[in-house]
Amino acid sequence: MTHRPFLRWPDPRLTQPSTPVEGITDEVRAVWAEMVEAMHAMPGVGLAAPQLGVPLRLAVVDAGDGTGVTYLANPVILHASGQMRTYEEASPNLPGVSAKVSRPRAVTVAFIDEAGTAREEDFVLLRATSVQHQIDHLDGKLYFHRLSKLKRDMLLKRARRLN
Repeated sequence: MTHRPFLRWPDPRLTQPSTPVEGITDEVRAVWAEMVEAMHAMPGVGLAAPQLGVPLRLAVVDAGDGTGVTYLANPVILHASGQMRTYEEASPNLPGVSAKVSRPRAVTVAFIDEAGTAREEDFVLLRATSVQHQIDHLDGKLYFHRLSKLKRDMLLKRARRLN
């Protein structure tokens, strides 16, 4: 299977909040399968449906820690730790650039899994960063929206030169 192309910044669809999923259907599972393929092809540790132009609240996370792929529909952060971690973040929607972003070290997320079951799960370290990054995409934000205006402007200027 070939996945849809990644939207490129500044495509306005990347800044639109996504639509909640009504239920887990074969169509939803097919989108998830396409997302996993795209995520592994990058390679990356997570992907949100809007990155491929699908305006649904769907995400996948696979931090390569042996836990496998976590499929999330309608994810919501219920709790975030006060302890922060900084990771270098990037996005296929803005290729060639990255930035250090500080996020909570651990989060508890409520979501619907691939079986249609409502769950809550704790995500820590890289998995926590990835799930927060994906939820930002679902809310119409990219990682650089978390940077200061000066750093964001410098990053976007560098990205324009590269692309």
